[in-house]
Amino acid sequence: MELNLGMGMAGGEGPKSYDVIIIGGGPAGASAAIYTARSNLKTLVIDKGLTAGALGVTAKLSNYPGVVGPVSGAELVEIMRGQAESFGAEFLTDKVIGVDLQSNPKSVMAGTGSFTARAVILATGAMGRTSQVAGEETFLGRGVSYCATCDGAFFRNKPVAVVGNNDEAAEEALFLAKYTDQIHLIVPTPNLNLRSGLLEEVTGHPGINVHLGTRLREVVGNGKVTGVRIQPRSGEAEVLPVEGAFIYLQGAKPITDYLLGQLNTTPEGCLVVDREMQTSVPGVFAVGDLLCTHIKQAVIAASDGVIAAMAADKFIHGREKFQADWK
Repeated sequence: MELNLGMGMAGGEGPKSYDVIIIGGGPAGASAAIYTARSNLKTLVIDKGLTAGALGVTAKLSNYPGVVGPVSGAELVEIMRGQAESFGAEFLTDKVIGVDLQSNPKSVMAGTGSFTARAVILATGAMGRTSQVAGEETFLGRGVSYCATCDGAFFRNKPVAVVGNNDEAAEEALFLAKYTDQIHLIVPTPNLNLRSGLLEEVTGHPGINVHLGTRLREVVGNGKVTGVRIQPRSGEAEVLPVEGAFIYLQGAKPITDYLLGQLNTTPEGCLVVDREMQTSVPGVFAVGDLLCTHIKQAVIAASDGVIAAMAADKFIHGREKFQADWK
């Protein structure tokens, strides 16, 4: 797969440059951003949305040190992000579709444009899927997509399905509404789990038809997508006639597809790092559930982020040891 990582931002501008780009804005990524930004490193965090990660979909949390619960995971992430922003970190809601980690500076391609950085911290978590629905792989690139920002323009005035129950799915549905008013949002759960404001925007949009408690069973077609077979919790299975299927379902596999095989992994697909969270490529660090080496707790992921941030600072400044006066 080839990606034009030299693609500029809208208007033909070149890629925007940063000291550190953090991919993923959960507890690991947000904690890293707090430390890199406070160290006066120009920091960009690219994240798919507050409820795109494991913590974001957690309903109640009462054991995070210093935060009196219960709070929702999304609320805790929002607090962390606000702290990082107060130190100057920038947050971009977007999806990373490719990276060039061997280049100098390193390149990151997102749906809205490209960026460069001297160091990259990977914090995309482990919500990837281990299995696909029938027809998904067959029609990938022929109607099945995982990025409305990338492919939405191809479905102008055409019926489409968006599948998922998170901020990412909702935001992608709203993005598609720029091109079509025939959008079916297929939600596997009885309720939409979205941040405040986004829920009202989606459910109140005249071009989005929300199907709650409905599972995607199959993507059907003949050379290209012609429909999706869905199964409501109460009712008969049916095929919705659509020409595009944008799938944002979640699982428990490390999310590394955007890396295009550039880093060493374990047989289980987990990233391999040293004691400073550095991967097999110098200046590229990985944290949190991408490592599969610890109990899945937000506080542990946050500590990974801090270690990676300090290591990134050391790498950028060519130091042999961590800076002694981090506070």
